[in-house]
Amino acid sequence: MSLAQGFVSADDHVQEPPDLWTKRLSRTRFGDRIPHLERGADGAEHWMVDGRPLLGGHVASAGALMPDRNREPRCWEEVPAAAYSPAERLKAMDAAGIAYSVLFPTVAGLAGEAFAQLRDPELEIGCVQAYNDWLLEEWASTSSRFIPQCIVPIWPPEAAAAEMQRAVARGHRGIAFPALPMHLRDVPHVSGPEYDPVWSACEELGVPVSLHAGASPQLQYPAFSGLAPALADAVDAVTRPVSSVFVLSLLSFSRVLLRHPGLRLVMAESALSWAMLYMEWADHQFEHDGLAREGYDLKPSEMFHRQCFLTAWFDDIAPFVGYVGEDRILWSTNLPLATSTWPRTRETVERCFKGVTDGIRRKILRDNAAALYGIEPPPG
Repeated sequence: MSLAQGFVSADDHVQEPPDLWTKRLSRTRFGDRIPHLERGADGAEHWMVDGRPLLGGHVASAGALMPDRNREPRCWEEVPAAAYSPAERLKAMDAAGIAYSVLFPTVAGLAGEAFAQLRDPELEIGCVQAYNDWLLEEWASTSSRFIPQCIVPIWPPEAAAAEMQRAVARGHRGIAFPALPMHLRDVPHVSGPEYDPVWSACEELGVPVSLHAGASPQLQYPAFSGLAPALADAVDAVTRPVSSVFVLSLLSFSRVLLRHPGLRLVMAESALSWAMLYMEWADHQFEHDGLAREGYDLKPSEMFHRQCFLTAWFDDIAPFVGYVGEDRILWSTNLPLATSTWPRTRETVERCFKGVTDGIRRKILRDNAAALYGIEPPPG
């Protein structure tokens, strides 16, 4: 499927197979600390790394492909093939009208945060590089319709920059990074000058950085413990996109965006509606507190419109495009997570773009992401 025939999904996820890390990391050096599957007494399988559970104790996150999207697989045999098989994913993409898919991890975290919590830097970089190489060798090599993004160690900056450079040189087209690494382990605050080498490396490489909502779970309101599991998952799904407002505020007011004007940020799984409130309120505070006199050359909304992108997947576009900007919105399906629009993706697109001109529709569905990831020259 060509770009002219479909759209670019700027936020989809791969499901890592059971042998990804056990095949690529040294058992002599790391032993059972390597990410692997274990079977519990109830027969269910779950991921473990360095003695800690991954992925919330699940074997996969593929609700959209399950008969009941509120039930995740209990063992690997139940995981739908379209979650982990590139060939089967291409079939699902064709059915949904997806021409290109920008890929994020699952077991490694939404943005690699699972490995960012490891205390052993050798294990962290080993896990990171194994994932990055696997994504190129197993997915990107299968089809150019898969757009790979690397994950990186969160500290020190030299290690993060080095892995970015290695991965992009090999073919990665973007970087997935936990928005607030100081929530994951004891590292400096992300808005401080200590992280400037990371942002500078991103600028020099010319690839976008995706800050996936949910990769910094402390920003979200925890569900009441008495809720049924399906309702608790719903609370998580609702609060996850809105948590992006804290990240955007921090990077704007801390001058990160001003110090790095070439940095392009994708707020993955962000949705759109909160952005109107954020930009009006942030600009009001900017002007009310006289921040222009404090060395800010741009208002928060101007920083956003110069450097940031939001991703939508269920949003009505018409009410928000005037605030967010037709050049600042990407589209996605969120496959194969339970919050995905699959299998009603085509119908969702038609509903969400009512009242929108063909030119704006083309930008959001195709041109913006095509230019950002260098997929194809946008249609003239």
